[in-house]
Amino acid sequence: MIYTAISMCAVALAVLAGNPVTSTGLGEKESPHAAMMMKCATTCSACAVECDGCFHHCASMVSDGKKEHASCMHCCVDCAECCRLCATLCGRESAYSAHAAECCAKCCEDCAAACEKMKDDKQMAACAKSCRNCAAECRDMVKMAQK
Repeated sequence: MIYTAISMCAVALAVLAGNPVTSTGLGEKESPHAAMMMKCATTCSACAVECDGCFHHCASMVSDGKKEHASCMHCCVDCAECCRLCATLCGRESAYSAHAAECCAKCCEDCAAACEKMKDDKQMAACAKSCRNCAAECRDMVKMAQK
């Protein structure tokens, strides 16, 4: 517990001093892929929020008797969870980021396809767009990691 508090203080001091803090330690230079990973993390976080909102929307629709939203509802909540995992791993430049991004891209593609089936629903169209953007960002991250 004391070690954790000391570590947190060291990170705060490093940030205040202008030193970069990376997943590899205090004061070391950022990895060459840091910007790409942070961009992917940000996109995934935004997509998770959009999917959570779409999950809520679908749940409301199902409770109103529109059962065709049930499968999409489950897809959205699973996609949101996958996006959160990818955002977390990319945010800390984990060695598993590319694996999470690959999975996230697949989840987002499936979720977008499910949402696009409801053509006249603006909430679902917004979710599909966010998922398509996230999938593209994740695919770019995977390509970068393979170099």
